[in-house]
Amino acid sequence: MIETRLLKSFICVAEELHFGRAALRLHIAQPALTRQIKQLEEKLGVVLLERTQRKVILTSAGRHFYTRACQIIADIHYAASEVKRVNAGEAGLLSVGFIHSSTYGITPKVLRLFRDRYPEVELDLSEMTIADQIAGLQAEKLDVGILRPPISDIRLQTHTLCDETFILAVPASHPLAEHGIVALEKLKEERFILFSQHMSPLFYSRIIAMCERAGFVPRVAQQATQIHTVMGLISANMGISIVPSVARNLNMPEVSCLEIENAPPPVQVALAWRRSDESSILRAFRECAASLFPSH
Repeated sequence: MIETRLLKSFICVAEELHFGRAALRLHIAQPALTRQIKQLEEKLGVVLLERTQRKVILTSAGRHFYTRACQIIADIHYAASEVKRVNAGEAGLLSVGFIHSSTYGITPKVLRLFRDRYPEVELDLSEMTIADQIAGLQAEKLDVGILRPPISDIRLQTHTLCDETFILAVPASHPLAEHGIVALEKLKEERFILFSQHMSPLFYSRIIAMCERAGFVPRVAQQATQIHTVMGLISANMGISIVPSVARNLNMPEVSCLEIENAPPPVQVALAWRRSDESSILRAFRECAASLFPSH
């Protein structure tokens, strides 16, 4: 193992081509510097410097080793600087999962702010279902998730970003489209485009429950997984649906969004992470999200 002090001493002599000036630059005695160069040459088994009474000359091996030694020292300095940035949350890698509907507002805002503040952090982004995000967090394959609670695993912690109310979405040509607010009881005979129970269990269960409280079970004409698909089918006059208010951000043509009378409880979007994860990068990401969406 070659010590970095030997590399630094050799680099200084190679640049000065004079042991006296190099010793002054290194703030050591010239005999000590001479011993260090000799020690380095013995470790390498090659002659790096030709010494005469008048001058010092780099050998061909010395010229090659000078270039390599400079690179090694530069790499060490860079590694030290980089690890400090990682420790401060300013560099490194962060794996982020997010639900599709969060791309209509929340996720882009958080990512934009984080990228502006920490441009050297590499983000590994994955659109994932809520269940897949929870599994990824538990398996430590994901650092943070943007999802919808509740989460039962006590090893995971959450920060609520926002509440999203449910609204009624109908074709613009529908008789209800002129109403500003609609009671769910009026929807008993309507054809519903419903979220898939398998892919969107939270939306499915909440919508079924609110319809049942209104005295009916929705007639399902079509199922879909994503909000934009639901809204597209509504614009095609395939039925109506109950969707989170973020659907308004799609500005889907031929679709009218109405308030629901006696508004059902909202759904939430939250940040989730492992309680045991004390990463500075994760903390920086959480702080960005919290500055945009203070907990309520």
